[in-house]
Amino acid sequence: MKTYLQKRTSGEDSIFDALNEFFRPMFYDEHLDSMRTDIRETAEGYRLDIELPGFAKNEIKVSLDGGYLTVSAQKTSKQAAEGEKEGRFLRKECSVSCQRSYYVGEEVEMENVKAKYENGMLLLSVPKEKPKKQAPKTIEIE
Repeated sequence: MKTYLQKRTSGEDSIFDALNEFFRPMFYDEHLDSMRTDIRETAEGYRLDIELPGFAKNEIKVSLDGGYLTVSAQKTSKQAAEGEKEGRFLRKECSVSCQRSYYVGEEVEMENVKAKYENGMLLLSVPKEKPKKQAPKTIEIE
């Protein structure tokens, strides 16, 4: 779970601001707090370019539920060292996960969303919702 430090908003610099800046890297990494995304509108729909460096294609999942397109990635690595040499790791573990949701509308169907992963970038193409044509209705006057 991430810990977010609140920076004081006073107009003058204080000792608390200096301490927050000093300890900042110990508590969180601001580069991992979300998946950086570029969203472009095209004639056919929208294109989402999502940065996911260091993940393999099989570690990324894309789902669509209730009009929300959810992208999640999880990577876990465990490594055990052989032998007993001073200064070596006996066991080394690393686990990274991130998730982000985008509202694309309830009319979008999963089979119309296209996904491609290359060079640490997940490229998603989402079609635009087609406006529904409503038949003219007559309102009765009382």
